[in-house]
Amino acid sequence: MNQQSTYHLSVEQVDSDTRLDKYLSSTIPELSRSRLQTLIEKGLVTINDSITKDCSYKIKYHQHIIVTVPPLEEAIPTPQEIALNILFEDDDLIVINKPAGMVVHPAPGNAEGTLVNALLSHCGDSLSGIGGVKRPGIVHRLDKETSGLLVAAKNDKAHHHLAHQLSIREMERQYVAITWGMLSPNEGTLEGPIARDPRHRQRMTIRSDGKPARTHYKVTQYFGTFASQVECKLDTGRTHQIRVHLSKNGHPLIGDPLYGKFPKGVSERLREYLKNDWPSQRQALHAQSLSFIHPTTHKKHKFTVDLPKDMINLISMLESLQNKQ
Repeated sequence: MNQQSTYHLSVEQVDSDTRLDKYLSSTIPELSRSRLQTLIEKGLVTINDSITKDCSYKIKYHQHIIVTVPPLEEAIPTPQEIALNILFEDDDLIVINKPAGMVVHPAPGNAEGTLVNALLSHCGDSLSGIGGVKRPGIVHRLDKETSGLLVAAKNDKAHHHLAHQLSIREMERQYVAITWGMLSPNEGTLEGPIARDPRHRQRMTIRSDGKPARTHYKVTQYFGTFASQVECKLDTGRTHQIRVHLSKNGHPLIGDPLYGKFPKGVSERLREYLKNDWPSQRQALHAQSLSFIHPTTHKKHKFTVDLPKDMINLISMLESLQNKQ
């Protein structure tokens, strides 16, 4: 259940003279900086029992800070006219090539600009309620910063049919990932039950009480010893599954803000590229291929899309570094 939470913080000497919003974002990583700035501006942050609404206030050693986080209201999606890259559409379903940066469905604190908002506008009232009021038509999802193929249903029959295919692993999904290091062996299967990380609510982790998860992978290209291009196929569709499995295997996705980090020995040129030219918060993961049985015609449909420009550019950068080794 979504409940109010309170954080009690005591400023250490090393943090003295730091901006309030910057300090809070580093101390409370599960909340975004923009979310914390909103809390400050709404008077939900006190310093030594006095409310401050100044995000740029410089905190001092020994000050006691209390941050009150009210429960977020559930978002009810509304239609928004947002351009979509549509590969296929009929009366039953629609196949989208989702860009990185687009959230699939509204969630607390993120009510607009989602794929669902766009689908409600594009498809009209017929979509409302299919698969649930807050996630109409959504059969499977992609993380916000994962690009690629996604199918949505336009009526109950199609939704049930596609969801069943997903549950019995008849719907096939193939991803392209770019990971740190040389993944070895060059093909195999990664397994491990996945659950929410109790210490970091934005992360998932391998836990014995998690849901079973299985990822098949095959390396398609090595970039020297510092990176690999990998094809991944899912038997299951857990939240962050590919990201968690590869990270647990010691090869997190390049650019992943939750599970990845720069390994030792990364060239300064690559560091600068990822800092300045790679999209912020974007893990190098793309849903390249999707196939399923059409719920009405019962014919198999398969869709494949090219890698997006940012991943093509990253591969070119990695290849140029490999050639200089």
